[in-house]
Amino acid sequence: MKLRTLTKYVLLASVIVFVSCSEHQKLLKSPDNEAKYAAAMDYFEENDYYRALQLFQQLINFYKGTEKAEKLQYYYAYCHYEQEDYILASYYFKRFAQNYPRSEFAEEATFLSAYCYYLDSPRSSLDQTNTLQAINELQLFIDMYPESERVDEASQLIDELRDKLQKKRYDIAKLYYKMDRYEAAITSFNNLLKDYPDTEYKEDILYHIFKAYYSYTLNSIRMKQEERYQATLDSYNELVFQYPESEYLREIENLRETLSKRLRKN
Repeated sequence: MKLRTLTKYVLLASVIVFVSCSEHQKLLKSPDNEAKYAAAMDYFEENDYYRALQLFQQLINFYKGTEKAEKLQYYYAYCHYEQEDYILASYYFKRFAQNYPRSEFAEEATFLSAYCYYLDSPRSSLDQTNTLQAINELQLFIDMYPESERVDEASQLIDELRDKLQKKRYDIAKLYYKMDRYEAAITSFNNLLKDYPDTEYKEDILYHIFKAYYSYTLNSIRMKQEERYQATLDSYNELVFQYPESEYLREIENLRETLSKRLRKN
């Protein structure tokens, strides 16, 4: 009995879906733009963004220059956003904000245009073009709407994106170190500290700078070792000064003494 009842529900649902799809296809082919507009708004309110988007695509040019154009363009961008097509959504949100700067939706559209870049920002190991774009767009939003309630959220997103950029640069510097490209590693680590002086990786960066100088000095020709040894000592002192309780102190002290003995023998 339960199986028969379930079968009836499945058949009923299938009929409803079929009828709904059939009606939607008729709307797409219909010349009645008012009916399309009403249906598109209903679809949108019901969160059926796929069908709403299809109808909005047909209506935007028809209603261009009318009172309905503003809402159509905003909803059109929003449908792309809900469909997770963030590049197109960002483009249409930005165009909306430019075309309707006094709209009640202008602030939200400007924010969402930037937020789409944030959502499309990849993990730190990949190209960070969209991350940089997201930071620029979010900062632009803050500059345009400094009193907005979304400013705190935008600032937090920028901080998160900057952390991702830090992580990428940190990983690149460590890769140089692992590849025994000590000079490149030292330069990369120092540039990272210069650009992000309060980075969470600071202790580890100072440690790797010392280790890079240590190996760089050890593998240098004799006439270059003295000046590079001084740079190694400077990096040692910097780590000790910044982190007197560092877990790395015993290791770097042993390495410093080893290097000093090796150079004295030379």
